Amino acid sequence: MIAHEPEEQTIICLRCPRGCEVTAHVDGDGAVTEVTGNSCKLGIQYATQEVRDPRRILPTTVRVRGGNHPLVAVWTPEPIPRGRLLELARATREIVVDAPVEDGQVILKDWMHLGINLVASGAVDVAS
Repeated sequence: MIAHEPEEQTIICLRCPRGCEVTAHVDGDGAVTEVTGNSCKLGIQYATQEVRDPRRILPTTVRVRGGNHPLVAVWTPEPIPRGRLLELARATREIVVDAPVEDGQVILKDWMHLGINLVASGAVDVAS
């Protein structure tokens, strides 16, 4: 395995409202050795996660057939790998659910066998 030069990654921490600019010091093997600039310990956790395996929540919409609204808001309750966001977003374009849709209803379960669920964050009634 080839070791790389140590580096620093500057990240805006999103774990609390402060939005600290934290710097993750990464050794040649990709391990976080130090985090600076954080105001709380959440910054250390956030920066380490961002370096190792950045993840995001995906909020989007899917189409509803026969509803009083044409779309329903959906999201991934758990953060998913950042590299899969666009792929999942593209996949949601093909999803059409029948009304009614309930808040909290699982729209897509275990996407790509990755344990990623897409859940409705609103309700749509049947069109009258």
